[in-house]
Amino acid sequence: MPYVSGEALRRLRTERGLTQRALADRLCISDKTVSKWETERGLPDITILPELAAALRVSVAELFTGGHAENRNRAANMLRSVFYVCPVCGNVIVSAGQGAFSCCGILLPEAEPQDDDAAHEIEVETDGNELYVHLNHAMEKTHSVSFFAYVTGGSAELVKLYPEQGAEARFLRRGHGTLYAYCTRHGLFKKRV
Repeated sequence: MPYVSGEALRRLRTERGLTQRALADRLCISDKTVSKWETERGLPDITILPELAAALRVSVAELFTGGHAENRNRAANMLRSVFYVCPVCGNVIVSAGQGAFSCCGILLPEAEPQDDDAAHEIEVETDGNELYVHLNHAMEKTHSVSFFAYVTGGSAELVKLYPEQGAEARFLRRGHGTLYAYCTRHGLFKKRV
């Protein structure tokens, strides 16, 4: 099976209202080349895929699958943020929704938050327009709180922590949301505020 389907190319091209000639002109190739791709008598060179995807207004991944992912979430907000933590180096990636991320050669799994518990109780104090967040937790090289995050409908803020620090952070209060704390041994914990 080819890495780019001729049928998908033809469908995407016609959905965009492009003729074979118009697509070819955008890519500086001949319309016969586009015809060969669509009839699967040839494949686009891998180096032209980014330009081909751009001309068809899809991502390269969508070009490979033949689909067009439409963002149907018209009321997107940061409360759908997802955290990914590298188990090798500790890097943290925050995404406004699910994604595929890698670090240190590893595909990172999504950190699934659990409600805070007695051993990981996120304590919050309001200090004027700030939230003072802390956790009574060990801060050692092999067992510590790696970060705190405060996520509301319109923002996500992360404070990275290191073993030589205390398990505490301050955030500008931005309304209702969720606080997160990541324990390097036990995972991600959350608390609604």
